[in-house]
Amino acid sequence: MNIVMISPGYPLEMAYFTRALAAVGGTVIGVGDQPSSALPEEARNTLAHYEHVSLSDEGAVLGALQGLARHVSIDRVECLWEPYMILAARLRESFGAPGMTVEQTVPFRDKERMKQAIDAAGIRTPWHVSATTVAAVWEAAEHVGYPLIVKPIAGAGSADTYRVDSAQELAEVLPLLRHVPEVSVEEFVDGEEFTYDTVCADGSILFDNIMWYRPRPLQMKMHEWISPASIVLRDLTVPDLQGGRQMGAEVLDALGFRTGFTHMEWYRKSDGEAVFGEIGGRPPGARAVDLMNYATDGDVFVAWADAVVHGQLSQPLERRYNAGGVFKRAQGVGRITHIEGLDKLLAEYGEHVMVVDLLPVGAPRRDWRAVLISDGMIIVRHPELQPVIEMTERFAAELHMYAS
Repeated sequence: MNIVMISPGYPLEMAYFTRALAAVGGTVIGVGDQPSSALPEEARNTLAHYEHVSLSDEGAVLGALQGLARHVSIDRVECLWEPYMILAARLRESFGAPGMTVEQTVPFRDKERMKQAIDAAGIRTPWHVSATTVAAVWEAAEHVGYPLIVKPIAGAGSADTYRVDSAQELAEVLPLLRHVPEVSVEEFVDGEEFTYDTVCADGSILFDNIMWYRPRPLQMKMHEWISPASIVLRDLTVPDLQGGRQMGAEVLDALGFRTGFTHMEWYRKSDGEAVFGEIGGRPPGARAVDLMNYATDGDVFVAWADAVVHGQLSQPLERRYNAGGVFKRAQGVGRITHIEGLDKLLAEYGEHVMVVDLLPVGAPRRDWRAVLISDGMIIVRHPELQPVIEMTERFAAELHMYAS
């Protein structure tokens, strides 16, 4: 099977998905705007062919692949990077390859169309309306009331997303959104936030995952001092998670998703009600797939590739651990000068610490607003949930990085 992989080396985790396709027997043709020499080794060494072309130039991508198609068949087109999912859908239509069409893909990129489809299926979503003008945003705010959320119709993660608690705050936020052509104004749902992630084949869920955000992403975005944590949960059968898990399956049916990776976010209110947030036809970022791997002692990259190439998993994924990731943000600006508290925490929890990936002394700080992994990450795991909660809280509170 000849598989075109759009952007096989960027973002970095795409290289692991590219490698996985080759590992399960796919012949992988890469198309990307990185020079071949800049591709991560994991991708470069497993590609049968690579076309270096600007992904923003749809005509150039199509032309390159039409030339290639004179010599080899193009059996599938895959893209796991959100900005180019529509491009991948257009290529599928051009070459008659299976997978999501443009019409099926649009609701995964346009958050208003997404929620309209979910609403039509009778699934609980926050009240929402799209707006392309400042006046329309004010009108929507009058209808929904405060607090509310304003975010881009097309976007990923919490970029350009704001909680607004008053008319005064809305007036302050609107100038920050001048570059966003269309926004969604929606009800703020007060509750805890989780993900529902799946690997599917032919409409069947082969693997599912729930991850718990601590705190909610909007709070992570607002305060630099927070060390955000995400916990992949071992036991998905507990009653508190059933509403979200059932809703996730209903959302996939409503959107007609068949094969690949999905990443849904949802809220659990204090009364137990599950409310849909949004969904992408892609894996979660910020090393969440690594957390799934540590939780299962498996390879979720390969599981996705198996689903795409063979329609089934060659090896079942068993949830064995709760796995937690903590993202650290250094105090100060400039370069990392020193790290405190790590040795003490490793002495206490060393056998449960899977990854210590912190920026070294001398490295420049990353922009915590733009990069969730910030200045480094710790991954811990344990069969029981409470020890993982404790470890993530301790690493968040007692591990300190400093910059100047």
